[in-house]
Amino acid sequence: MSVPTLYQHKEAFLKYLDGFKGYSPLTILSYETSIHQMLQKAEIVEEKEHIDINLMPLRLHIASLKSKTIACKLSAIRSFVKYLNTQGRSVELRGDESVKIPKTLPKPISHDHIISALEHADSLSALVITLLYSMGLRISELSNLKVCDITQEWCRVLGKGKKERDIPMLPDVYVSFKAFQAASPTKEYVFEAFGKKLSENSLRYILIKAFAGVGLRVTPHQVRHAYATELLNNGARIADVSELLGHASMATTQIYTKLGNALKMDNYLKSHPLCQHAEDTL
Repeated sequence: MSVPTLYQHKEAFLKYLDGFKGYSPLTILSYETSIHQMLQKAEIVEEKEHIDINLMPLRLHIASLKSKTIACKLSAIRSFVKYLNTQGRSVELRGDESVKIPKTLPKPISHDHIISALEHADSLSALVITLLYSMGLRISELSNLKVCDITQEWCRVLGKGKKERDIPMLPDVYVSFKAFQAASPTKEYVFEAFGKKLSENSLRYILIKAFAGVGLRVTPHQVRHAYATELLNNGARIADVSELLGHASMATTQIYTKLGNALKMDNYLKSHPLCQHAEDTL
């Protein structure tokens, strides 16, 4: 029985991404391009029981690309190598050191756009959007949210590192939650299907589809970002926002929210004693 070539493994891997992983056609195309480049440009020594892949020639070929693009290509190649190892091929990958990617944040979706999506959403999509926006939840936290976690005044959230935090429950949001429960009662989790909680991917799809209905491409993290931005731009203390978001460090919140220059100047003029003195003398 002949041993499959790397090109044959590549085709099998792409089918695996489509059929088992459920990746989108665009993502699969990106993986195919990256792996094809590797097969064309990398230095590959293929023996019967071992494959040695040196990516340095490829790294030189793609060196002019953006850091994020290079990182995505390396990630796709690592996934392919991991797949090869599960298929009984012993693969050593060299030259795949990570590249530094500048920290970027998703642009927050505007309040008006969120309201527009809510006006056109069904009850399930509307509650998903409302809970994310009114409490700044991560999609994983929404998936794990239980019916017993929600009271008329508070919502207890299980965050990263299994740390719990309490977030105020807005009266209108509580009414929406109770109406949804009355129409679609669940046993344990707020969002269930066939007796099991909805996965993060299912909830993410619901949100993306709801915003697509009004011509927008929005991720759950953008809604979380919008929550933090709206609070800070309307005078909330950064320490309080940090706690509400479940950040371990306030420094994370400062990077995440990026206060506008106008708000920074306003806070400066209100806080610095020399500025206050200047106002008193006017």
